[in-house]
Amino acid sequence: MRIPEQIRSSTPDDVRAAVAQAQIEASEHWARKGDVKLSLYRKRIAPKAGEIQPVLFLVHGSSNSARTSYDLAVPGKGEYSAMNVLAGFGFDVWTMDHDGYGRSGSSGNNSDIASGVEDLNAAMPVVTQETGQQKVHMYGTSSGAIRAGAFAQAAPERVDRLVLSAFTYKGTGSPEIARRRAVAEERYRNKPRRLRDAAMIRSIFTRDGLPSAYDMAVADALAAEELKFGDQVPTGTYLDMAVNLPLVDPKKVLSPVLMVRGSHDGNSTNEDLLDFYAQLPNGDRQFIILPHTAHSIGYGNNRHLLWYAVRNFLLAPAAIPAA
Repeated sequence: MRIPEQIRSSTPDDVRAAVAQAQIEASEHWARKGDVKLSLYRKRIAPKAGEIQPVLFLVHGSSNSARTSYDLAVPGKGEYSAMNVLAGFGFDVWTMDHDGYGRSGSSGNNSDIASGVEDLNAAMPVVTQETGQQKVHMYGTSSGAIRAGAFAQAAPERVDRLVLSAFTYKGTGSPEIARRRAVAEERYRNKPRRLRDAAMIRSIFTRDGLPSAYDMAVADALAAEELKFGDQVPTGTYLDMAVNLPLVDPKKVLSPVLMVRGSHDGNSTNEDLLDFYAQLPNGDRQFIILPHTAHSIGYGNNRHLLWYAVRNFLLAPAAIPAA
């Protein structure tokens, strides 16, 4: 059973009720990047005979692994699993723990953006083997959006439609990027991992000055699940975002692109992102700002607005070429 059309404009509780009726199946897979085993996770509704489901690959950010980013359960608080929702919309949904995160092994590097692109390169043959599809839709959030954009730039033949949520281009005017720049040499430059305790995870929900955009029970659930993997995560994406921006050249991103910004996201400014947006070569592109949201939209009270936007963009009808 797929989530019905009317769910596009419904509340998270409505989505949760619909997801509960959908027969969503999950499976684990593994890829290799050299000696490092990378954990992949898949959710979908079993397809009917002859049905081809569009593949959607979700890319996580700096501080949390794949399943806590996209398949988090928060008992009594509604649906927070983007994987469940997107599978219900008819997608074959995949995600992966990057090098040094979650269930994946670690090369010992700092898992920077370049390493993330290598991870995605390693994952794609597994996805193709299991689905028969060479191209995927790709969604990334925060530094995951930078990873996804960098991968789309490096392997345009692999990426169909691309969603960049909570993206950072140059970091111009961003208070969060300014904070990281101030401590980059001391905390990130020569240290492959950084502390990530419950307080740090909770700060993701408060640092933009709009804690009312979230139910803090979500932060507690996230910390409880994520800290099972330890109290440290790689520093690479933080270092990259502090001293190496920009990491994606918009002129080299050939895919159709949806850019999503939370209205109170401290990792970016409208001006910074619109600079990137204006340089994208594909005319099939959209830029949206979601109200009453901050950096981590998928954990927020208005996450259903994100699901609505993503679904509509990825399933948009093809344009009729003008003569």
